Amino acid sequence: MTTIPDAYICEALRTPRGKGRAGGGLASIKPVQMVAGLLAELQARTGFAPEAVDDIVLGCVSPVGEQGGPMGRTAALLNGWDMAAPGMQVNRFCSSGLEAINLAAQKVRSGWENLVIAGGVESMSRVPMFSDGGAWQFDPEVSTATDYVPQGISADLIATLGGISRDDLDAFSARSHQNAARAWADGHFARSVVPVRDQLGLSVLERDENIRGNATVESLGALAPVFDGIGRGGYDHVALGRYPEVLSIRHDHTAGNSSAIVDGAALVLVASGAQAEASGLLPRARILGTGLCASEPVIMLTGPAEAARRALKAAGLTFDDIDLFEVNEAFASVPLHFMAETGVPLAKVNIDGGAIAMGHPLGATGAMLTGTLLDALERTGGRYGLVTMCIGAGMGSATVIERV
Repeated sequence: MTTIPDAYICEALRTPRGKGRAGGGLASIKPVQMVAGLLAELQARTGFAPEAVDDIVLGCVSPVGEQGGPMGRTAALLNGWDMAAPGMQVNRFCSSGLEAINLAAQKVRSGWENLVIAGGVESMSRVPMFSDGGAWQFDPEVSTATDYVPQGISADLIATLGGISRDDLDAFSARSHQNAARAWADGHFARSVVPVRDQLGLSVLERDENIRGNATVESLGALAPVFDGIGRGGYDHVALGRYPEVLSIRHDHTAGNSSAIVDGAALVLVASGAQAEASGLLPRARILGTGLCASEPVIMLTGPAEAARRALKAAGLTFDDIDLFEVNEAFASVPLHFMAETGVPLAKVNIDGGAIAMGHPLGATGAMLTGTLLDALERTGGRYGLVTMCIGAGMGSATVIERV
C-alpha cells in the first residue's frame, strides 16, 4: 500500500506592503526583483540546494507587462539558478497566492515532487489592477450575459442582506488597523517580513506603510461611500435582478473599510518529510487540507465559508477545532459575513490585522496570510489554523494547517 507523503511548510517570508501608487514605498522595485530578493533570503535562511527545487509556483492577478511570463523562473535566473528551479504562474484572482500553496501541497502529496516554492507577487503601482483585461469584466456581451457587477457592489449587497451596519463595517476596520499596529509594535512580524533592498543594497522599505494605528469608528465614519455612484449607474439594477427581495442596496463601503491597494510579494517553502530531512529543513507546519468552491457570482464574495467547510472536511476537522483564522479582508463585510455564517468568534479572526490595514497585494495576499497565520500559531501555542479567501466571479479558497 502506497503511503501519501505529507506536505510541510518549512518557511514563510514576505516583503512589507508598500502603497500601490506612484511614490509608494515599493513603486521603484520591479515585481521580479521582489521575488528574487525573497528567493535569495529563503535560500539563505534554510540552506536548500537550488537543484533540489522541483518547481516555483507563483500567483499573480495581472500577469502582463513586467508581471508577464513565469516570474518564478525569471527570478530564479536572476539569482543565478540557471540549471535549477523551473517555474509557473497561476491566476485565481485574489486567492492566487493561496492557490499556489495549495498546488504546491498537492504536488508534494502526489509523490512526484518533493520541494516546491510557492507564493505570489503583485506590483499594483507598476501594473495597475485590471491591466490584463478579461472577458468577464470588459467584454460587454459577456459581462451582460453573466450579470457582471464590480466587487464593491457585491460587498455592499452582502452587508445589506446581512444587516451589517456602517458602524459594524467601520468597527471591524478600526480593529484591523489597531491590531496591525500592535502586531508591529510587539514584533509579531519580525521573523517573516524581509526588508526590500534596491540594486545597490540600500533598504527601500522595511515596514507595511498603510497602517493607521489611530483609526477609530469615528474617523472612518467620516469617509464617503465609494460605490454608490456606479451602483446608480446601473450595477445596482443588475444585482437587484438576482436579489429581488432587496428593495435597495445600502452603499456603506468606503476606502477605509475596504482593502488598500498595495505592492508586495510572499514565498512559502513546501517540502515532503523525506526531502525536509535530506535538505536539513525544519518543518514548521503540515498542510492538512484545502478547499475550493464556486459561489453565486453576483454576490460573489460569500465563498470563504463553503471553501472552509471543504478544507475542514478534507482535514477531518471542524470549525471548533481551529485555533486561529485568517479571513482575507477584501471588504469588511466579507469576514463579518464569514463569522455570521460559521459562528467563528471574532477573537479567533485576524488577530494581527488584515488587508484593510496592511493592504491586499492581490496575487501575494494568500501567501502572506499563510505566513502570518503560522507565525501566530507558533507565538500563541495554537495547533490548527485556517486561511480562507473570497475570489472574484464567485469562488472561495481555503487551506488548513497544523503547527508541528
